[in-house]
Amino acid sequence: MSLDLKRQLVAQLIETSRLLRNHIDQRAKERGTTRAQWIVLFRLRQQEGLTQVDLADVLELQPISLVRLLDRLVDHKLLERKPDPKDRRANRLFLTPKGRKLVDDLDSLRDAIAKDVLRDIPENAVESTLETLVEMKERIKTGAELALEAEQPKEQIKARRSRARS
Repeated sequence: MSLDLKRQLVAQLIETSRLLRNHIDQRAKERGTTRAQWIVLFRLRQQEGLTQVDLADVLELQPISLVRLLDRLVDHKLLERKPDPKDRRANRLFLTPKGRKLVDDLDSLRDAIAKDVLRDIPENAVESTLETLVEMKERIKTGAELALEAEQPKEQIKARRSRARS
């Protein structure tokens, strides 16, 4: 595969991802929610009882970035925080009946968006694309982890040199 073709694919992924996020934002707004809220609600339906830190980790967000979003969801009575019986410092997150109803209603919106954007695309093409995207995601994650591991010794070396100069 040529480098030019690879560049085109990456550029297309970036542009398509941006357009899809905007499309989802618009459709979610019509339902009185946001894409970010939607993602949190869907994840909590799958894994109720996560701590805020665990949820941030699963969503690949900084915990501080998630707090305001969770505060809004609590204010709208879509989720509730309950103290973790094993760790007094932590809260566990649970959907309220209102939050569960909203996320269940959003299933139809998710289905409509999928049907809309994948209309007339053959099933085998969707399956192949999904496999490719999953593989790319894993390579990106693995690459980021390897890069982080490779940088750690350099940081340790810099820290030692800095301490030695002091």
